[in-house]
Amino acid sequence: MRVSLIVDIAKALMVARLKQTMVAAVGVTFSITMFIALLGFMNGLNDLLDGLILNRTAHVRFYNDIKPNEDQPINLSNEFSGGYNIIRSVKPSISRVSIYNNESIIRTLKGDERILGVAPKIAVQVFFNVGNVDIPGVLNGIQVDEENRLFAFSDYVVAGDFMDLQYSSNSIILGKGAAEKMMAEIGDYVQVTTAQGNRQLLKVVGYYQSGIGELDNLQSYVSLASAQKLLGETSSFITDIQVKLHDFNLSPELAREYRSIFGIDADDIQTVNAQFETGSNIRSIISYAVGITLLVVSGFGIYNILNMMIYEKMDTIAILKAIGFSGADVRNIFITIALSIGFVGGLLGLFFGFISCLGIEKIPFETEALPAIKTFPVNFNPKYYLIGGVFSLVTTYFAGFFPSRKASKIDPVEIIRGK
Repeated sequence: MRVSLIVDIAKALMVARLKQTMVAAVGVTFSITMFIALLGFMNGLNDLLDGLILNRTAHVRFYNDIKPNEDQPINLSNEFSGGYNIIRSVKPSISRVSIYNNESIIRTLKGDERILGVAPKIAVQVFFNVGNVDIPGVLNGIQVDEENRLFAFSDYVVAGDFMDLQYSSNSIILGKGAAEKMMAEIGDYVQVTTAQGNRQLLKVVGYYQSGIGELDNLQSYVSLASAQKLLGETSSFITDIQVKLHDFNLSPELAREYRSIFGIDADDIQTVNAQFETGSNIRSIISYAVGITLLVVSGFGIYNILNMMIYEKMDTIAILKAIGFSGADVRNIFITIALSIGFVGGLLGLFFGFISCLGIEKIPFETEALPAIKTFPVNFNPKYYLIGGVFSLVTTYFAGFFPSRKASKIDPVEIIRGK
C-alpha cells in the first residue's frame, strides 16, 4: 500500500480525535521538557560539586612520603634472620621531603604525550603570628602561571590580582577563612613562622576561596621563589610535582608507571577522590531514572489513547480491511499516528526543555561559600537532547505497536455483522 495513503488516513484519524491527540502530544512534550531540564540541572550541579575538588586537584601527584624505614636493624642481623620479628612503635626515619633530581623528572613528564602540563609545588607548614596568638596554616608555593593554566587558580581568587604573586616578592594570597581570623586587609603585612623557626613578613595581595571552609581556613599561597626563600632552600627545592592529564582516566596507570621509574610516591585522582566520582554517578543515575520514568508514563498515556481510538474506530478499521487494506497496512496506520505524536511532542519538548534550562540558569544562586557562582549551574550537553529525542520516538513506537497489532487482527466480517 502506498505510504502517502497510509499517512493521509493516519492524519484523518488524528484530526477526528484532535483533543485526544493533543493530550497525548502534551504528555510527551511535558515528559521530554522535564527530562532535559532535570538532566541539565543535575549534571550542572555535578560539575559544580566535582569542580570544587577535582578542578583543584592534580590528576597525579608525586612526592616523598614520611614513613618508617622498612629495613630495621633486627631484620638485617644474621642472628635473627630465621625468625619472625615483631617490631612495635617504629618511628619515621629522617627522610628527604624534597624531590631529588626534580628537574629531570619534570622534563621526562613534559615529554609524555598523555600529560597536559606539570606544575611544581612546595607545601610549608607555618604559623601566622597574630599578636600573642599563633594560627596554624599551610603555605603553598606555586608556579603561578602553570597553576592558573592547569588548575584555574584565578577563578578562586576572590579579591586582588593573582599575578601579583609572581611580580611582587614576599607577597601572599590568604585563604578567606584565615584572612577573616587575622582581620587582614589587602595591603597589610602578616608574619609567618616555619617549623624550623624561620620568620618572614609577607604582604597580602589577595584572598583565595575554594568553597571548602576547612581548606580556606588553612591554605594560603605564595610564589615558588618566596616559599624557597622562607625555608632557606635553593631554587631546585620542591616537595610536590603536580601532573594534569588529557584524560584523567589514565591517572592510575601513569601513577604506577612513574612510581616505579622515579622511586617516589605517587597518588592518582581516581584513588584519592573516588567518593566524588561515586557521588556524581549516583546523582546521574537518579536523574536518568526519573527522566526515563516520565517518558515511560507518557508512553502508557499514548497506549491508552490509541486503545480507545481503536475501540471507537472498529467500524472504520473493518471498512478499510473490507476494501483491501491488509493487517500490516492497518498496523502501519496506527504506528504512524503514535510516531507522529512522539515526533511533534518530542520536538516541542526539546525546545521547551532548552528554554527551561535557560530559565534555570538565570535564577540567582548566591552564597558566601561560592562567591564565583552567581546563578544555578546547568549543563547543556547535546547528548541529553539526543537521548530525549530518541526515547520520545522509541516509547511512542512501542506505545502504538501493541494497539496497532490488535487492530490488524480485527475480522471485518464480525464487526460488520455486529453492526
